[in-house]
Amino acid sequence: MSKHPFSKKIGLILGPLLFLAVQNLPIEIVSREADLVIATALWMVSWWITEAVSISVTSILPLLLFPLFKVMPMETVGANYGSPIVFLFFGGFVLALALEKVNLHKRISLTIIKKTGTTPNKVILGFMIATAFMSMWISNTASTVVMLPIAMSVINLLIEDRDGFTGNDKNFALSVMLGIAFSANAGGIATVIGTPPNSVLIGLLENEYHIEVSFFSWMLIGLPFSIILIAIIYVVLVKWMFPCKGLVFSTSKDVIDESLKKLGKISSKEKHVLIIFGGMVVLWISRSLINSLIPGLGLSDTMISIFGALALFAVPHSLQKGDFILVWKDTQKLAWGILILFGGGLALAKGMSSTGIVDLVATSISSSNISILLMASLLILLMLFMTELMSNVALISVLAPVVAGIAMGLEIPMLYLLIPVTIASSCAFMLPMATPPNAIVFASGYIKVNQMAKVGIIINLIAVILLILAFKFFIPLVF
Repeated sequence: MSKHPFSKKIGLILGPLLFLAVQNLPIEIVSREADLVIATALWMVSWWITEAVSISVTSILPLLLFPLFKVMPMETVGANYGSPIVFLFFGGFVLALALEKVNLHKRISLTIIKKTGTTPNKVILGFMIATAFMSMWISNTASTVVMLPIAMSVINLLIEDRDGFTGNDKNFALSVMLGIAFSANAGGIATVIGTPPNSVLIGLLENEYHIEVSFFSWMLIGLPFSIILIAIIYVVLVKWMFPCKGLVFSTSKDVIDESLKKLGKISSKEKHVLIIFGGMVVLWISRSLINSLIPGLGLSDTMISIFGALALFAVPHSLQKGDFILVWKDTQKLAWGILILFGGGLALAKGMSSTGIVDLVATSISSSNISILLMASLLILLMLFMTELMSNVALISVLAPVVAGIAMGLEIPMLYLLIPVTIASSCAFMLPMATPPNAIVFASGYIKVNQMAKVGIIINLIAVILLILAFKFFIPLVF
């Protein structure tokens, strides 16, 4: 049996010790209730960083501590765990389950790779586009897991050819593996349900500030950013860091064709899921138009998400056989912990705003002379490099309310600052442990830590520049 890591042992003890230390200070930092929220935040952050216990378990702490110490009643804290944004993501998770159950995600991915071509660079681009597209709708981990065995099959062609595994072959393997991981991270940025930090932000905005960001308006920012970032990643990998000039393999097409052949013709179940998937996307994109055409309808992104989830469970594939696309047993695979994580983050944000911590941050910033652009740049840089070391959902849960206070202090619309900072939390490209896709491709054995770090720091810095440009020029145009 492996030993429990020392960092986790330290974290387990450090969390409650920090809580008790802040609680028993001889002076109040802000107020009794605000100090309790700060103490809870420190406990949660120490457990989140060290992963002393599951990050989802850590997220339950506000549900115990806030009512116990009279910061908020249980029903107020509990409401955050049942926020509409939690159910928006629940519907997204159910859609992902259906796509994976009928293997539609794999068919879509293979079809995209086949369409892009079979020269080495085009194969890499195909893998990147396919991974990014899937990551918009299913988890970045699932996207990577789907693509990895297909990529390994193509790499094996190079290992088994006449000249062995040459330098060019190794560069191809590096590019395709890093391309898959980085595209999975970047692809999720494009949609509200693509990656949890996006939903945490939208939940915070709706719960605390009554600001609605629709599925479509997020895509107006997220999709172009995602496309530009993936294009840059592609150029950095294949044209600069790991070029594979002169590499030729004609049989990669056979691997893709063979994988598609194994799937067989598109099944009626795949068509069933494809219709519901397409319907949800169309409704999300056209929701504002539908609401304007039917006054009083009040269709929301969460309602569309739940409608899709219900359809996958309740619309029979065959009424005679009682055959449905999903049954409740399938939800054993659903990431329930992430939904609890959302609730904990929203509860912590509620505590920060209701006890005056956010207002205090706003007041402090408004009395300083720091420039808006410098502050935005520092926050983006801080978020992006911190997310290399801890969960991006946990990080955004703690920092988003503080950033909202900073935006108020700078007297700028909080969306201008919160959107680039939130996107920055999904731009972790340097370390294997930073995101599950990074860890999965690292485990393939084709990548060394220093190789990932060398490329990752370049892409991290490029992402910072893109986000600063988005803050300055692009986001004000959309919002």
